[in-house]
Amino acid sequence: MAERASTVWQYRLLFVVMAGVVGFVHLLPINSGIEQLPGPDVLLLIALSWTVMRPTYVPVFLLAVVFLLADLLFMRPPGLWTALAILGCEFLRSRRVILRNAQFPMEWLLVGSVIAAMTVANALILGLFGVPQPTVGLTLMRMLFTILCYPLVMILAGRAFGLTAPSREREGLGER
Repeated sequence: MAERASTVWQYRLLFVVMAGVVGFVHLLPINSGIEQLPGPDVLLLIALSWTVMRPTYVPVFLLAVVFLLADLLFMRPPGLWTALAILGCEFLRSRRVILRNAQFPMEWLLVGSVIAAMTVANALILGLFGVPQPTVGLTLMRMLFTILCYPLVMILAGRAFGLTAPSREREGLGER
């Protein structure tokens, strides 16, 4: 039991470190030459993939702190994207039984739908309050790139660190 609690805290610390690395890289003044294309929201993808694979490793308070700090660092309206990310992660957390037995394309479709709903809600709320935002084309491209990068982030940010869905482990141990 102590090993399991220690493992949970190690993965939570790893999540914070990964979020810090993503934030650091995002803030670096690197000119890739491609100014027109927005990149995917890697922090959101890591949070969603970890929520799908191991919901106990990313509790709500950890998501709130990480995304609120990201809002402040990336100069987004504080709390809006945080609230949407928490709602999206909690929606996926509530569907963990369905996702446990689903094939990956179905999981990808559900996560993509959550990302699309979050993007639309963010744009609508920002538009409602008259906050300047990127053009619709850039917003849709960022959403599309985020959805398309989900499998890559799932492999790199989860499976590379030994994260697997609980049902796959239980099948090997003979538990129900």
